[in-house]
Amino acid sequence: MSSIYEERPWLGLYPRGVPSDLKISSKTAIDVFEDTVSKLPQAPAIHYFDNTISYEELNSLADSLAAGLSDLGLSNGDRIALDLQNVPQFLISQYAAWKLGAIVVPLNPMYKEKELEYYLNDSGAKIVVALESTTYQTIKGVLAQVPVEHVITTSEIDFLPPGQPLPELLKDFQKEKPPETLDFLELIDKYRLNTPPRAEVNPDGVAHLIYTSGTTGPPKGAMNTHRNVVFAAEAAYKTFCNVGASDVVLGASPLFHVTGTVGHLAIASLVGAPLVIFYRFDPAETLRLIEKWQVSNIVAAITFYFALLDHPDFPRRNLSSLKKLFSGGAPVPAGFVDQFEQASGLYIHHTYGLTETTSPGLFPPLVVRAPIDPETGALSTGFPIPNSYAKIVDAEEGTREMPAGELGEIIIKGPMIIPGYWGKPEETAYAIRDGWLYTGDIGKMDKDGWFYVVDRKKDLINVSGFKVWPREVEDVLYQHPAVRETAVVGVPDAYRVETVKAFVSLREEYEGRISPQELIEFCRQRMAAYKYPRIIEFIPEIPKTLTGKFMRRVLREQELKKNMTTRE
Repeated sequence: MSSIYEERPWLGLYPRGVPSDLKISSKTAIDVFEDTVSKLPQAPAIHYFDNTISYEELNSLADSLAAGLSDLGLSNGDRIALDLQNVPQFLISQYAAWKLGAIVVPLNPMYKEKELEYYLNDSGAKIVVALESTTYQTIKGVLAQVPVEHVITTSEIDFLPPGQPLPELLKDFQKEKPPETLDFLELIDKYRLNTPPRAEVNPDGVAHLIYTSGTTGPPKGAMNTHRNVVFAAEAAYKTFCNVGASDVVLGASPLFHVTGTVGHLAIASLVGAPLVIFYRFDPAETLRLIEKWQVSNIVAAITFYFALLDHPDFPRRNLSSLKKLFSGGAPVPAGFVDQFEQASGLYIHHTYGLTETTSPGLFPPLVVRAPIDPETGALSTGFPIPNSYAKIVDAEEGTREMPAGELGEIIIKGPMIIPGYWGKPEETAYAIRDGWLYTGDIGKMDKDGWFYVVDRKKDLINVSGFKVWPREVEDVLYQHPAVRETAVVGVPDAYRVETVKAFVSLREEYEGRISPQELIEFCRQRMAAYKYPRIIEFIPEIPKTLTGKFMRRVLREQELKKNMTTRE
């Protein structure tokens, strides 16, 4: 019979005091929030720019909105879509919906009409909360094609003190309620003295329906349950990351993203910490608010840290409160982690997760520095959190476990794995097999239990039959001081099948002072002949999603179009 360390070798890496397994809570995410309200009623729950809302105030606002939503017909199991930026209305709406047992459908504010039509129809959302001057202007174009019964609109400035100058990010906004919609504040005022009905919410009921594109097919709604959310916040962010009530959490990621819903909202609610939010990311405002509110905890895409380090305010601001920095959602170059630490004294922990893992998949504990894989140069993303398992299987069929040190597909099992995709049993059966989530990511595990994520299966470049993983090339490019951002893709090549092309955004001080050939030579001296980029193109900025992930797909599609045009 194998020992627990043979089955989970990474347990030997756990810091002292961190258990291999936690007791799984039977509380729902709304129970957790209301417990914190009762314990810390006057503690700050939200810092929105320079304004503060306490836990008691937040709960009162959510109660009033819940009464209004109930009167509009929202009840247990119904879906409510939130098409919002990082504003207090997101939290108020989420907790109001959960009090009624409703399911929250967070939407990306950048979605266009066709996308919104799909998500609103697929989720069957009954009510939508939108920003009156931005996201509602897109939503109104699809209302005739979706089952939405009511639209509630709100303004970015609704929860800022009247009569005071607006923050720079919001200086052009003013209150302009569309007459055909319900007003958020008016609804709260109307039902302020009403007690909402409190639904019986099952821990295994769906809390969030978060859409993920996956690797194939149409977008899928990941059903993140209340138990998923509470466990993920407890095991990853509280236990591994050591986030507590004395911390101040920065809302660096969009709240519609799983990092925002769990790494910001759920952990702040669980421990009673304040959450700093500021509409949308802006490096100058971010640095100002870190200093003002003494932010200690950040989890964000690596491009967030790129932008902070590049901003002229970075060395001018007092950032001494920062203690716990994490990055996920995209590969983290080891060279940049060193560069950031040299400039700030702060180490960025590389994490790995997906919507289907309710944020945490593989995490390094706060007190541990991750190793670098000598073969691929990948910085480790840590290892499974308590109660969880991970292994590497063959990338072709996913049936054969790979030995330590060999590449394959990462699969993960644990209490944070979603039960499935909304209304898509076939996709669920393909992605989740016997409780194991097949991630579609390629990686390896070393003999001690450290995991390394190399790349997505779909991003593999085939150069004359040799495999080239883009992030390995990107990591080498980041070692050059001129490189601010880079993304590597495969482009068609008549001789090699594909060849490696790197898109590079240069640091301002190097623009016009370095050539593509110099960077190619830099890589050639550090990589095997089939790996180094044969083509480098300088561009002002790498295209990104709103969550900060580089969009290699966009670059690949551009190259394919160029190739087709050339052949014509």
